[in-house]
Amino acid sequence: MAHKIKLLLAEDEASLGQIIKESLETRDFEVILCDNGEKALEKYQSEKPEVLVLDVMMPKKDGFTLAKDIRAIDDHIPIIFLTAKSQTADVVEGFSIGGNDYLKKPFSMEELIVRIHNLVQRSKTQKRTKVLEIGGYVFDFPKQQLQFKNEKPVQLTHREAHLLFHLVINKNKVLERSVILNKLWGTDDFFTARSMDVFITKLRKKLKKDIHIQIINVRGFGYKLTF
Repeated sequence: MAHKIKLLLAEDEASLGQIIKESLETRDFEVILCDNGEKALEKYQSEKPEVLVLDVMMPKKDGFTLAKDIRAIDDHIPIIFLTAKSQTADVVEGFSIGGNDYLKKPFSMEELIVRIHNLVQRSKTQKRTKVLEIGGYVFDFPKQQLQFKNEKPVQLTHREAHLLFHLVINKNKVLERSVILNKLWGTDDFFTARSMDVFITKLRKKLKKDIHIQIINVRGFGYKLTF
């Protein structure tokens, strides 16, 4: 029997939550449905799901706050936000606090399923990947940690780690903007492009102790890591 992906769905709109739950269950997912953030946190702790699908606007504890609480104890579990919001700041905030993907309502179930499978597979790949050296840094991709020489390791977010990983394996090559946006964000629209720029800035700051490391903006194409 094929392995069923255990998924925690937090959605306060009862009818929508039930539709998503039933649709996913017909595709061999095991779905735990919660109608508020507090209940979702309790179920996360007791049920140990493999992936989280969180509505942003929920009573008692909203999706962003819930994600922050979970990221404080779990750096690896994939998180997808469901949101009616479309402001750039909201999208960037979702990624900045550790979200891996987002879908704007209304969305198709097929798209949600594809994104879930992609994130779960990426999470499995991360766990198999070995430690990488970046100049004077050691990059532990499975642990999502970056350590400069003998200093204390710095914890990266899930998306920072994946973005850095793709830059490293493409060292001295231009990592095309649209390719990495579609691979890590699932789309290359304006909002995700802005979000990627924010993450590149964060990585530059975390790599600044080695002056030989550069993340170069190749205008019109993408980014290139050199060291």
